[in-house]
Amino acid sequence: MEKEQFISNIKNISKRVEQLKESLTTEESTKTSLIMPFFQALGYDIFNPMEFIPEYIADVGIKKGEKVDYAIILDDSLQILIEAKSINESLTKHDSQLFRYFGTTNAKFSILTNGEEYRFFTDLDQPNKMDTTPFLTVNLTKLRDAQITELFKFSKDNFNVDNITSTASELKYVNEVKQYLSNEQEHPSIDFTKYIMSAVYEGRKTESAVEDFKPIIAKAITQFINEKVNDKLSSALKTSVSITEEDKTPDPTGNEVETTSAEIESYATVKIILKDIVEGSRINYRDNLSYFNVLLDDNIRKWIVRVYFTNTHNFIELNDEQSTKLDFINPTDIYQYADQIKKVAENKL
Repeated sequence: MEKEQFISNIKNISKRVEQLKESLTTEESTKTSLIMPFFQALGYDIFNPMEFIPEYIADVGIKKGEKVDYAIILDDSLQILIEAKSINESLTKHDSQLFRYFGTTNAKFSILTNGEEYRFFTDLDQPNKMDTTPFLTVNLTKLRDAQITELFKFSKDNFNVDNITSTASELKYVNEVKQYLSNEQEHPSIDFTKYIMSAVYEGRKTESAVEDFKPIIAKAITQFINEKVNDKLSSALKTSVSITEEDKTPDPTGNEVETTSAEIESYATVKIILKDIVEGSRINYRDNLSYFNVLLDDNIRKWIVRVYFTNTHNFIELNDEQSTKLDFINPTDIYQYADQIKKVAENKL
């Protein structure tokens, strides 16, 4: 399977999860509507019991007849065990069952899923013993490009144990570090706060001083990330955006409209956000006196974002059911709403 086709398949499954998740109430409906189509999108023949086996028997110790929901067989060898739960269930407390199954088989990988979130495990810490921490976690409603690349390795045509395990360790610890930093950004711990204070604070690290410093650290991390993102966007905009006479769109009322550089930056930022979803040539804009419109296929009925620059504040309006309005300061700040903008665009395709 070509990667372009794979990406299309996975994004279609992502849309399917969004559309169906509220209507699914049982484990069986989750399996049929979401989980089986997911593995079909990866190229597996879900109707071939020699390849995709439902209710696979994985005897555990003195317990006989223990079954895992699915098993994948490739080249006559068991490769992946899959434990499925209802989309309404959290996966946090369900890995122990899969842990028992893993130790009684020759499977190299195991997957715990509720149809929306997929957790991938292997045996990095101890051979033939499933790790307690997944090396890859993918939420289909919050897909990232890097995750799609890792999922591609699990597609039938590209499945290779050595290729996956060679990067699994790095993935695991990169994800753990990211989660750690995310937690510290939201709620700095005492140890982390003291560590930062030791480098920048000359006073005594009293209990009161540490507590006072926690919100400072949270704010500093947030600003640092935003500035880095804005720097990269600004650099991209400088090399990709140029305003020509042909770009300027007259206002439907016939009044003269001046398209500003800030509006063009907004347009370019939206294009960058949508670059993995739709061809850039399909993203257009129309300017008028009241707002700046970013739309799909130059069709006013398929507008995605309206950008407003006012004397009091700047904001965007999304073409969703709530007509969501989101404030920003600089045009590149719109990038912080990337996930919401992508969802709007996907509904217009």
